[in-house]
Amino acid sequence: MKFCSSCGNSVSLKIPEDDNRERHVCDHCEIIHYQNPKVIAGILPVYGDKILLCKRAIEPRHGFWTLPAGFLENGESSLQGGLRECMEEANATVVNPALYALFDIPQINQVYVFYRAHLEEPVFGPSSESSEVALFDEADIPWSELAFPVVELALDYFLEDRKTGDFAVKHDEIKRPWKSRRVIS
Repeated sequence: MKFCSSCGNSVSLKIPEDDNRERHVCDHCEIIHYQNPKVIAGILPVYGDKILLCKRAIEPRHGFWTLPAGFLENGESSLQGGLRECMEEANATVVNPALYALFDIPQINQVYVFYRAHLEEPVFGPSSESSEVALFDEADIPWSELAFPVVELALDYFLEDRKTGDFAVKHDEIKRPWKSRRVIS
């Protein structure tokens, strides 16, 4: 940040009085510009034994597979955001959503919230954000073509939990460099 969004003057990076972190502070009007993590909300959609994935038609990671997810909008809950993203990216409506996972990625200032949900019917399709949308058996998941480490981790947890039927809410932190838990041949 170089300029104050309130008055247009320059800002400096400094620790404001009674604070403990560097912030962008206007050199003229002294407004403190707080920057906070972005929240990404998504759905892990399931139909029978298959998982719905979307091939990204937009950057970042154009052409790679992901779960339907995106930035939370102001004025919506994380569940509303996840359901909206599922419709926007996969043209899919899900039922029985349940909080499933919270992933912190502090080095890129993001927090992911995933809900596990079911497709009542295999009705879905591509959109302006996804060039392809498909259901995958566990054996057919394109592990080497997943867009983000958070997607791999969510899928790993889900596939493990599916063996026992216990889908306790997960919480994890993704660190860089990311080390995949899978051996990809």
